Amino acid sequence: MNQNSFVDYVNAGFPCLMLVTHEYHRAELTIKASGKWQSFVWDCLRGIREAGKNAVIEEILNPVDAINWIKGKRDTLLVCHNLHLFLNNPELIQAIQVAALSYKSFGNCLIALSPTITLRPELEKVFVVADLPLPSEGELVDLQADLGNSHKTKVNKKAARAAKGLTEFEAEGAFALSLAQKRYFSSRVVSSVKEQLIRKSGLLECYPPCSIREVGGLAPLKSYITLRAQAFQPSSNLPRLKSMLLVGIPGCGKSLVCKAVSSILNWPLVRLDIGSLKNSLVGESERRMREATKIIDSIGEAVIWMDEIEKAFSGISNGFSDGGTTNGMFAHWLTWVQETTAPVLIMATANDVSGLPPEFLRAGRFDKLWFVDLPSLSERTDILRIMNRKFSTDTPLHYAEKLAGYSGAEIEAVVKDSLFTDFDTALQEVVPLSRLMRDKIEGIRKWADSRATRANSPEIAPAISRQIRKSKTPNQELLQ
Repeated sequence: MNQNSFVDYVNAGFPCLMLVTHEYHRAELTIKASGKWQSFVWDCLRGIREAGKNAVIEEILNPVDAINWIKGKRDTLLVCHNLHLFLNNPELIQAIQVAALSYKSFGNCLIALSPTITLRPELEKVFVVADLPLPSEGELVDLQADLGNSHKTKVNKKAARAAKGLTEFEAEGAFALSLAQKRYFSSRVVSSVKEQLIRKSGLLECYPPCSIREVGGLAPLKSYITLRAQAFQPSSNLPRLKSMLLVGIPGCGKSLVCKAVSSILNWPLVRLDIGSLKNSLVGESERRMREATKIIDSIGEAVIWMDEIEKAFSGISNGFSDGGTTNGMFAHWLTWVQETTAPVLIMATANDVSGLPPEFLRAGRFDKLWFVDLPSLSERTDILRIMNRKFSTDTPLHYAEKLAGYSGAEIEAVVKDSLFTDFDTALQEVVPLSRLMRDKIEGIRKWADSRATRANSPEIAPAISRQIRKSKTPNQELLQ
């Protein structure tokens, strides 16, 4: 909720607002800044005081007495901290219902600050719910300037962008830590603090990115991502990618690409594991899903990694039933992906999408659909080069010809095993999926032929030289 919407609600005569926020102090200052009403604050420890000040006016600790305190006043706002914790009290419910009528007559308003929407059925029609938005980039820059003045430190707008999604209190702590560690406002330090706060939610996980140099092959996909990375620059007006789906054979680098994209954009990598959001309590899974997407909407620029998404949603189209939990989560996810305006890039991976419902793959759901196949000869050579660098080995690059049908993960397993034995023995001990699941892999390839863009470099066929058969001379014919 911005200040304008707050003024509009009060001007319209709404007697009760529930303001959803964790930033109670900032909410007080925002309300006081409206300047058109007398603003008072109540909490159960101190009583009533003027908004933005610590001096207590009335030591009224009972919420019922606090609500009745402004009955005889005009154009007065009463901001209540954690009022939702007392809403099981019948006397308080009755007091709010009675006071709401007089509040409308005298231009008063009760504003309940709460981190979640927790309204009793008796009060649902009395309150209107609004959100206090997290600090904007401009507000974070101003906060940096205030902190930097005493340390003679310049503002870093990149660090301010990295802090988007943090509360003012959290951002101030991140900036202060940056000054303590680096003596300047570091976007890297701010991002590390942000990752800890995301992990604390228990709904999302942060993963370290990897360099694009660790991805072997996949030149068309890497070129596509590198070219479109310029759209994510702050000064660019080019349309940004919103979502991509990587489909293909397991172990061929889909997850590694997601980590590399995070490195290219210099954005945090946040993993959304839908399976971990499921809960046995009725409605809890859907609530956790909504909460997770709400956090993503607030964290600012990030790569959202959804690995093996078919395991979370497959079976919906085949009549699989778990009481409607998965269907409810899937419906919310589809709507969120389509409607979110958050500056995030959604990177989803899947090994087999045959079990996913059609609406998941309809045109426009993902900006780009890529098929990641087994590596070609040139890509296997590139992967061997990366493995030699990674494990300090000297496997001959022409061994790539022996690795036909092996995925990148299987090639890595062979190279690691070859550190303890010879290469040919290690090769025999790793059986590739292309042999074990040949029919299934062919089915995935056929599905992708007309639906996805190939992420692999094409297999280069060996050059064919002209065969010239020399005719025999007359003397050679006589000798025969």
